[in-house]
Amino acid sequence: MDFYLNSLLNLSQTTVFTCYRETDFICLHLQLNNLGISCPNCQKYTDNLHDTSYVLIRDLSIFGNLVYLKVPRRKLYCNSCGKYPTEILDWVEKRRGYTCRSEKYIYSQVKQLTVEQVSKAEQLSPQQVKSIFSRIAERELKKKTGYHMHEYFFRALPIHWKNICQILLIIS
Repeated sequence: MDFYLNSLLNLSQTTVFTCYRETDFICLHLQLNNLGISCPNCQKYTDNLHDTSYVLIRDLSIFGNLVYLKVPRRKLYCNSCGKYPTEILDWVEKRRGYTCRSEKYIYSQVKQLTVEQVSKAEQLSPQQVKSIFSRIAERELKKKTGYHMHEYFFRALPIHWKNICQILLIIS
């Protein structure tokens, strides 16, 4: 559509096909530039398109307006292994309704403000904000310590509490 809009969006392998305003948000309809993918099952290249569906993915707001990306989710057929992999996009996690950068922004906001303040500012429910924050916090802790959240806190317990917890796990 527009070189400047594509540059502003800055998402790999995408082009803005069209842009329009809905009543509550701006929608950027994206087109994927690559023809095929490397099959995650057998690592062979496939460009045999099986099905395309569209999903709305929340991105960062622009000038106080909510922004949703209308993203084609392409399922391809792999002739080598016979599977139907869905194309992986590096800027949105699997089964998530937000771009990675949007989730990182929400995480950084919760570190500075309350969940309720971020919820109101971003027009999300408090539960959505908590879920995003918890998932990113878990990932950050794993990156820094090598432990998942539950492992990290379990290691911090005094030795006798560990024994009690292990006994409770065995009993249950």
